[in-house]
Amino acid sequence: MPDDTRRRVRIGVMGAGVTSQLLHLPILAERGDVRLMALSDLDRRKARTVADRFGVARVLDDDRLIEDPEIEGVVICAPSFLHERFAMACLETGKHVLVERPLGLSPGGVRDVLATARQTGKGVVLGMSHRYQANVRALRSAIAEGGLGDVSAVRVEWLNRAVRRPRTGWRRRALESGGGALMDLGVPALDLALWVLGMPQLARVSAMTAGDGFDVEEEAHIHAVTRTGTVVALTASWRFHGPEDRRRLWALGSDGGARLSPLAIYRKVGGRTVDATPRQPIPRGGEDHFTNGYRRLLDEFVRVTKGTAAARPVADQIPLMRLIEAAYDSALEGREVLLD
Repeated sequence: MPDDTRRRVRIGVMGAGVTSQLLHLPILAERGDVRLMALSDLDRRKARTVADRFGVARVLDDDRLIEDPEIEGVVICAPSFLHERFAMACLETGKHVLVERPLGLSPGGVRDVLATARQTGKGVVLGMSHRYQANVRALRSAIAEGGLGDVSAVRVEWLNRAVRRPRTGWRRRALESGGGALMDLGVPALDLALWVLGMPQLARVSAMTAGDGFDVEEEAHIHAVTRTGTVVALTASWRFHGPEDRRRLWALGSDGGARLSPLAIYRKVGGRTVDATPRQPIPRGGEDHFTNGYRRLLDEFVRVTKGTAAARPVADQIPLMRLIEAAYDSALEGREVLLD
């Protein structure tokens, strides 16, 4: 039988924005087992420039890319409000998909994507690149193995510096973005916090949002509690006044504590607190954990598209989006919301 693992898998990319240009396209373009078939974007001129830079043969409109029978897998980096529609359309035409976060703007949207994947037998790879980072995986393992004892709280901050001219476009329109800083930054930040805890079930949430007169919030604060009593706290902001963007996580346990990034784990041993941070593998080429996480994510997507691996279940995005939905309800109504 021929060795199918050596063939070049045929991939299309939808969206020529920052994430596509800085991560997906350069990583895919350097792979000998990938052929970049087509790129689509509403701004066709930009798409042509980006396609030329990365050796993508064709620039197509969205519908033609989705319908192209030669394309086997599609990376969806389009605006968030298009993720569900594009993902389901690609699945229905026999393509595997990698969907940048969020997978859907609501729990129902995520369910629709997953139902389509089941019906078509095609894979959905979730674009949460932190799940593929060695430092994040080490922290998740330490918590799962009881290295921190009983974890009482995980706090995460994703803060983007305030800029002189705030971003405009679909991100500022609630009907298209689904929300502001909470949807944009809070979705991956909360996924990170919950994933290192093993995706526990949540019991209740309180939230507050603040803005500067735009259609969506600039800042969000969340205090959620799991069914076992662990606190999950979030601060997300588009208007952080500081020297640089800030992405941090702290975990507090009865026998230890940890932070990201960089990863540091401390444990109580013999009545003393000692540094128990595991040695981390050095990513290839000296790249950082963030970029390496995307490389590993795309490794998995290529394997799924080739048929040499099955896509991991992503049903945990349903309760995550239920949390986001409940947080918006809490902020609007000024009360704690119980989660079923």
